[in-house]
Amino acid sequence: MRKVSFEHRCLTDVALPRRTIIKGLGGAITLPLLANRPIYDAAVGAAPPGVAEKNFATLQDAIDAAARVRATQPWRIWLGEGRFRGQFRIERPNVEIHGRGPGRSVVFFDAAAGWTAPDGKPYGTFRTWCVSVTAPDVRLRGLTIANTFDAPAEMRRTGGMRSDEGGSQQALALSIGRGADRVVVSDCEITSHQDTLYCAEGRALFHACLITGSYDFIFGGAAARFERCEIRSLPRIDPLEGYVAAPNTVFDQAAGLVFDGCALTAETGVPDGSVFLGRPWGTSTMRDGVRVKTVGMAAYLRCWMGPHVAASGWTRMWYTDAAGKQAWFEPEDARFMEFGNTGPGAPAPFGTAHREVDRRSRLLNAAEAAAFSRERMFSDWRPSV
Repeated sequence: MRKVSFEHRCLTDVALPRRTIIKGLGGAITLPLLANRPIYDAAVGAAPPGVAEKNFATLQDAIDAAARVRATQPWRIWLGEGRFRGQFRIERPNVEIHGRGPGRSVVFFDAAAGWTAPDGKPYGTFRTWCVSVTAPDVRLRGLTIANTFDAPAEMRRTGGMRSDEGGSQQALALSIGRGADRVVVSDCEITSHQDTLYCAEGRALFHACLITGSYDFIFGGAAARFERCEIRSLPRIDPLEGYVAAPNTVFDQAAGLVFDGCALTAETGVPDGSVFLGRPWGTSTMRDGVRVKTVGMAAYLRCWMGPHVAASGWTRMWYTDAAGKQAWFEPEDARFMEFGNTGPGAPAPFGTAHREVDRRSRLLNAAEAAAFSRERMFSDWRPSV
């Protein structure tokens, strides 16, 4: 499968001169650069001279050092090439991690929900992450963030954990958790199989990223916008079908998971028509200790969709009702929308197939789709990438 690559620019990959010379009246005048300081506050790996104020042995050490300065002050970390294993927690606002590019600066962890954690308890879904963000105004750029748990091997294993069991194959790579807001992730590769990317709440922008998975691999209740991303489905064994998005958006929140100008692709081995764009996750969630109603929202705008996308587009998801019985949340009861999508997996009038099957989503017009632009979704936030 061809990998979509995005240009990674970082003008600070080389050390900047400590002084600059301005030629004017009377000859050359030497002036110091602003504050005569490096661009980065911290570095991990073999940083060129002058790039950062201080080098740290581990990425978590570099993140934790941010606590020594005011939380309103950005803390910029230069991450060198290499593979960095661990679970990295960002709990302080205004932390930035700048890697050398996907495949070059790789942070990874290997855990699944059904495994036993060091504390002797099962990890559970929400402790399997490689990177956890629980603070506002965090930026991640030029990284691979991976959970390397081998889900296909687990599917093949006799008596192995099954995907539709609670606390089994879920393996988060990146968690944008409670307390996060105004998070920007750009030029990154985020990889796993099940539950790859969790966007719990707040606002997040993903730009020019590759996100891979096979089962509910982008999920949560945040207002998260994906621009120019490749959303790549991976092969499954049990069950064969896959799901991209699983939103549980609070009922009075207008936008949930919005994909704009993205490419939905699949690796070799994913059958045509086997992947659903999304399914609604749950009918309620906790907010500030109060249980509130959720009506999942997801939209695909101006995306290219490969033939792996199912003809109906969307499917249902089960939940436990008030009587403790299994019930179904149908796509028509959620807020699933499309506009201007193209390719063999897209619906008419722009798609090239699936004209004979009813799409289980609402098809928007141009004016309705405009409500989910970056400017409208983030009306009091102007993120840059």
